[in-house]
Amino acid sequence: MMRGVTDDGGYLLDNRQAEAGERFDALAALFNASTFRHVEALGIGPGRRCWEVGAGGPSVPSWLAARVGPAGHVLATDIDVSWMTAGAGYTVRRHDVGTDPAPDTGFDLVHARLVLVHVPQRAKALATMVSALRPGGWLLIEEADPALQPLACPDEHGPAQRLANKLKHDFRALMAGRGVDLAYGRTLPRLLREAGLTEVGADASFPLSGPACTTLEEATVRQIRGRLLDAGLATREEIDEHLANLAAGKLDVATSPMVSAWGRRP
Repeated sequence: MMRGVTDDGGYLLDNRQAEAGERFDALAALFNASTFRHVEALGIGPGRRCWEVGAGGPSVPSWLAARVGPAGHVLATDIDVSWMTAGAGYTVRRHDVGTDPAPDTGFDLVHARLVLVHVPQRAKALATMVSALRPGGWLLIEEADPALQPLACPDEHGPAQRLANKLKHDFRALMAGRGVDLAYGRTLPRLLREAGLTEVGADASFPLSGPACTTLEEATVRQIRGRLLDAGLATREEIDEHLANLAAGKLDVATSPMVSAWGRRP
């Protein structure tokens, strides 16, 4: 789940907004295949215990529940659990990983995607997730790194693309001003080693274009529209023009690289 912390304790990308469901679906289409590939490579299978941190929507916990089967257990937590359904093969619990202690221990897998970069207490949150692992258990953290690739349209060949990149710069300014670490993804291998994990590795997924990229951009811009206007970073005309360009299929919109890093508790 991708969220941006605001100065009033809320989130730029609030799960209570209607666009949240569109964003969850787009993120699933873009990144679930990579997430599932990593989980499979870590040997998570029938009978395993998993904690999905900041689950947001149901797609990842549902897949994990099917993978571990009835002999396993999946706990899905978030500060807002309204998009998940109890009784869907996994346990749902409200939990703030930045402030609350681990909800349980002895997990074979703890996974978080697009969570820590937005948590002000991210060092504490990471330590909490490590503490929840059993010896030999795996931590898999996936975070976008907007500073690695800051453009909405890397192929900036015209005014529509320049506008898209201007608005992406404005969005990044909002996030940075509210404590979001825009370069956190690249630090994950080092942080996992410093947390005492072994067998640390990392790679990145970087969608450059496609319908899910466009859907994600549209939903995100609609969600932050008011924040951009209130901050004086963009005009209504700029936002409306960008949304019209997206709807007309004029843009190849990229995502930030998604860094996946994993490590094992000795």
